Amino acid sequence: MTSDNQKRIVIKIGSSSLTSLSGDISRRKIQSLTDQVAELKDQGHEVVLVSSGAVAAGYRTLGFVNRPSSLPEKQAAAAVGQGRLIETYSELFSSHGYAASQILITRSDFSDETRYNNVRNTINVLLERGIVPIVNENDTVTTDRLRFGDNDTLSAKVAGLVASDQLIILSDIDGLYNADPRKDPSASLLKEVSEITPEIEDMAGEPGSSVGTGGMRSKIDAFKISMASGIPSFLGKAGVPQILVDAVNEEARGTYFDVKEPELNLDHYRQWIAFNSGPEGEILIQDDAKETIINEKGNLLPSQIYQINGYFKKGSVVRIMDLNNEKLGLGVVNYSSKDLEEFQMKQETNQEDAKAAMLNESFVCELEVAIPIGV
Repeated sequence: MTSDNQKRIVIKIGSSSLTSLSGDISRRKIQSLTDQVAELKDQGHEVVLVSSGAVAAGYRTLGFVNRPSSLPEKQAAAAVGQGRLIETYSELFSSHGYAASQILITRSDFSDETRYNNVRNTINVLLERGIVPIVNENDTVTTDRLRFGDNDTLSAKVAGLVASDQLIILSDIDGLYNADPRKDPSASLLKEVSEITPEIEDMAGEPGSSVGTGGMRSKIDAFKISMASGIPSFLGKAGVPQILVDAVNEEARGTYFDVKEPELNLDHYRQWIAFNSGPEGEILIQDDAKETIINEKGNLLPSQIYQINGYFKKGSVVRIMDLNNEKLGLGVVNYSSKDLEEFQMKQETNQEDAKAAMLNESFVCELEVAIPIGV
């Protein structure tokens, strides 16, 4: 683990920040990035790099003039480009005396708790050994339905996964503005943000590029995750000299997202529940149970359940909803949907057996995450 003066840093770099005007991978840009990462490592920091660019690095090799639009074509481009991308990173990091490693993941790797923990353990070993993990979504096998969506979201989840001290997202814009600076010359940069308010979300337009997938909206969503996980974050412009070193020292131009009320931060288990678990069902609760489970942090009894939606096993994560379909949070159930439905049926017919009697005295679940993020 890092000392007080050394940080564990997750850095996300987008496709547009790694490519030339022609759309191909720019070795010069990657070298600038690796030079700065090597400098941070020379200072004793641990660095995880979340890098886009596989499709951009591969589509011209397949004979496409422009970035392909169909899923099979993009996946084929990623299959070619990921090898080119990691080869370039490995060569440039090696020139500084550091080794790079490749980690390709999908959303299902995070939704399964065992695989989630395996990814964390692997990255921890790499960092302890001085390796630079380079993380990307496995675009070749991932379908749209099972994608993280963009590498902004992925980087925030990786930052929480490895208990990062800082998340840095580099973009083609130098921070969050109160209006789109490309359209409004009077737009001003927000240097610090301590809470993602509805007003902040409204400021997030959709700036993006022809070679990337993430806009400002995806970055705001990422910072909501990192801030809830207790991780200070930074948004700045790629290509600015020493942007990474200055961001770590809090001297860079950009927007710093500070952590508010650190005592409310989610631990690893609750981060997994909130952002990665993929709830398998829903439980609608009676009005009289709402105060108990939210304000008093109490447990949910079977008699307080109004309706069960979906099929889930014991130990599954479920959404907890009120009768107005408002999301209250997420919980881990002690009983399957089948057991709960059987109990409800026996209640309605005034029947009882030993199993139902036991269940009636037991807790169904405890609200583990009482925030709307990720549910």
